[in-house]
Amino acid sequence: MPTEIKLPSLGEGIESGDVLEILVKVGDVIKKDQSLVEMETDKATVSVPSPFAGKILSIAIKEGETVKVGMVLASIEASGAAAPAPTPTAPPQAAVAPAPVAPPPVAPPRVEQPVAPVPVAPAPAPLKPMAPIVVPAAPVAVAPAAQPSSADVGTPFSDDVIPAGPAIRRFAREVGVDLVSVAGTGEGGRITRDDVLAVVRHANQTVRTAPQPAAAATNTATIESESPAAKPATSPKGTALPGTAANDDYGPIRVDRMTKIRKTIAAQMHKSWSTVPRVVNFDDADVTELEAFRQTSKDDYASRGIKLTTMPFLIKAVATALKHHPALNATIDMENEQIIYKDYVNLGIAIDSDRGLVVPTLKNADKMSIPDIAYALSTMSSKVRSNDFAVSDLRGGTFTISNLGAIGGTYSTPIVNVPEVAILLVGRSRKMPIVMDDDSIKPRLMMPLSLAYDHRSVDGATAARFLNDIIAYLEAPSRLLLAI
Repeated sequence: MPTEIKLPSLGEGIESGDVLEILVKVGDVIKKDQSLVEMETDKATVSVPSPFAGKILSIAIKEGETVKVGMVLASIEASGAAAPAPTPTAPPQAAVAPAPVAPPPVAPPRVEQPVAPVPVAPAPAPLKPMAPIVVPAAPVAVAPAAQPSSADVGTPFSDDVIPAGPAIRRFAREVGVDLVSVAGTGEGGRITRDDVLAVVRHANQTVRTAPQPAAAATNTATIESESPAAKPATSPKGTALPGTAANDDYGPIRVDRMTKIRKTIAAQMHKSWSTVPRVVNFDDADVTELEAFRQTSKDDYASRGIKLTTMPFLIKAVATALKHHPALNATIDMENEQIIYKDYVNLGIAIDSDRGLVVPTLKNADKMSIPDIAYALSTMSSKVRSNDFAVSDLRGGTFTISNLGAIGGTYSTPIVNVPEVAILLVGRSRKMPIVMDDDSIKPRLMMPLSLAYDHRSVDGATAARFLNDIIAYLEAPSRLLLAI
């Protein structure tokens, strides 16, 4: 009997999701907890597992469709119900033979006696040829071929055979790599982005070392999907866009459906722009001493597998300063005419990913040491870039930090991440000639800072004092380490 599989709850407050990819097809035999579809919610990609094992009978959704919680995804013939079905069918036939014999006991013996004397002995002879057909002949010859067929039956178990997350699968498809041929070096044998890139680099080296005709014949797809430099002149980087090819009045275009995360970002940014009277303060922090301290400490962190950047120091400075300036660690409730001050510091860290800007939350950052922050930041970045995070990781923020310097650039006017009331953007540090207290001019490493805040609840003087405190912590690393 078909069993319906419905979309379960994807998290608190999430009512629907967009279907990114359907991982099974009709006729596939799947295991319990095997992923059926990839769903995209507000800012997370989640795999929906099957609560049953069995055979897929039908699929009720399609890629790109928005599916609400509780809607049917597919129907399945559960293996638990299918297995017993053949077993009862065989015994009834054996039981049916005696049943007719019971009412007329005389008739059956008479029928069997004529059948036995008549040369029905040849009839058993045909039965003997049937036995070899069923028993030794097929298994012996088919045994080698049976392995591929069983492998084919197992191919739907993509999550068991290929341990890779949704983002890695998508990246592998984009660069034309078959994950079956990739050996995972991650935890538990999981395939990482570096593993896929290693396959691409190896293929590229093969192309360069092999004769040109053979390379052109065998590795064209790999070259085209690997790097813009290897693409023909007719396919510049700008044309490698998602979407469907089309034309407007002026030439060729590509039309792509707006993803769930992009729609969420658009709605959030529009809400911020239309409701928050934003003011931005710009300033610089002299991080020359901080950089010298970081350089002397980074090898110790590297030995523990942690890359020590300037960000943990900045996060600690912001978290400590927020405790002294609660006006920037708050939200506004205009409906009830209230300002809600948060007694905890949860910092949202904006991270650029292949799906867009994701802002996971570093909980209780004010209570963490710099080594703890460095480790948490490294773990957080890895989870975001591998799409291995939950919706709960993105919630509960009280203040946001955006690191433009990781990409490039100095100052910017960031948009407040409502319902928060402030956001700090840090640019790339650069050496500048600075006039010192003794009127000498020295090259100093300066970090550009841009603080945007909601002028409805934060005054300019309050914002300036808050920014000054952050700068003071960054310019005195010892004071920052003591978190005075």
